[in-house]
Amino acid sequence: MFVTDHNPHIVDIHTMHDARQAILNIGSDPHSIDIMAPKAVLKVIKLEHVVLQDAIIIKQDMLSLGGEVAVPQKTFELHEKTGDILIMGTLAQLQTLVEKLKRHYPRLRTIADEIDQVVKDVR
Repeated sequence: MFVTDHNPHIVDIHTMHDARQAILNIGSDPHSIDIMAPKAVLKVIKLEHVVLQDAIIIKQDMLSLGGEVAVPQKTFELHEKTGDILIMGTLAQLQTLVEKLKRHYPRLRTIADEIDQVVKDVR
């Protein structure tokens, strides 16, 4: 007979160390940790004074990765020149976003470098 109480609960994972430890604790293959751990750490990065055209590109790129970007309500009207945004994703998604943004024009490459530094600090 199977036990039906699975004891669902939230595991607080804030860093790569936390993710690696949680994965090891359940007995996963240690060789898989480097693949799985970046997918277990969700972060929200706030960027301030982003040119709204850039915010739209960042949002599109992040949505294509399964993440999200919150932008000011009237971003797509482009009435304001800049605004603050929140980028939401796993470390794996954020690292891929960095790679995608580095393929764009210089202003977005600068943002990519800034995001990359924040992601590296979490590791």
